[in-house]
Amino acid sequence: MLNSEEQIFNQIDKSNNILISFKRDGDIDTLASAFAFYLYIKKLGKKVCLVSEMENKHYDFLPRLDNFKNSLQDLRSFIISLDLSSTEVGEIKYEKNEKSLDFIINPKNGFFTKEDVKIKSSDFKYDLIISLDTPDLDSLGKIYEEDPEFFYQIPIINIDHHAQNEQFGQINYVELTASSTTEILFYLFSSHNIELFDENIATALLSGIIFKTRNFKTGNITPRSLNAASQLIEIGAFREKIVKSLYRSLSINILKLWGRTLARLSSSSDKKLVWSLLTQNDFLKTETKEEDLREVIDELIINIPQAEIIVLIYESEKETKCIIKSTKNINALDLGKKYNAIGNRNLVEFKTKKNIGDAEIEIIKNISAEIEKLPN
Repeated sequence: MLNSEEQIFNQIDKSNNILISFKRDGDIDTLASAFAFYLYIKKLGKKVCLVSEMENKHYDFLPRLDNFKNSLQDLRSFIISLDLSSTEVGEIKYEKNEKSLDFIINPKNGFFTKEDVKIKSSDFKYDLIISLDTPDLDSLGKIYEEDPEFFYQIPIINIDHHAQNEQFGQINYVELTASSTTEILFYLFSSHNIELFDENIATALLSGIIFKTRNFKTGNITPRSLNAASQLIEIGAFREKIVKSLYRSLSINILKLWGRTLARLSSSSDKKLVWSLLTQNDFLKTETKEEDLREVIDELIINIPQAEIIVLIYESEKETKCIIKSTKNINALDLGKKYNAIGNRNLVEFKTKKNIGDAEIEIIKNISAEIEKLPN
């Protein structure tokens, strides 16, 4: 019987046109996993395409990929078949009207009847789906919502390291002890053919490991993580380039915002819940935007390793907004359910009409109550 690694590459070997997809709210580990798998499959001589709603941000340490799409295109063809056994075709033309497309076919002799016409759909363009760092099909967004039949008819290889993964693939390769999905891919590729590694694949994989471990500062580091990183650097991964881009390039403005966040930092007695407040004036004085808060959260995670839940409450133009980030196996959606928070199990956002002071009291009280319900 084939083990999981053998099943994965056996399925890839049988496939001709492969789709790689991943959640729309992924991070660098998600993107790096997809890029590395794309490059590896290309080296196997297969056709492969990346499709995700996630923005294809450019990071200096990741290779540029042109074959990255935000929607499924030309997934299958609509075929109109005409029986020519009794009558040959002379002239063919078509007319596009406001609500119809008319095909005009003139026979050379005789005539066609409606019985000569058959309608069918082609097979799907892809014969294998690889899902990376994605807990469920709904996380793919419109890519899944607009073509669910495709995801039910085509085999799926599901690779992830999160406990929340719903095991939705025909082949599920979920390693809960891995630091990242990129770490899983390192060992998966190594088991198949380590000779296919190059600097681009190695750099993509290392970037995900570094991002997920905050440059080897978090508690999810294992000997396997360090071994993978060591071998990737030996292969030629650009560690300094990754670290410089991720952790040494915060702008002065974001550093100022980070300082204001620290100035109002509060925590629970056990330091597992940490939160801070930011006013509109903070954004104005530091010349930053709401989007910059993601980098502030990353800095909090790095510098407060014991924190399991990080909350930022901040003023917007007409309302108060909140971001909840969970760093352990705590579902952030549960913590924000009272406010109809949107996001995923690791990060959610919501807004309230309360002023920032009242919002802080209520939100922290409710989150603390939800934490009390969690098993120890």
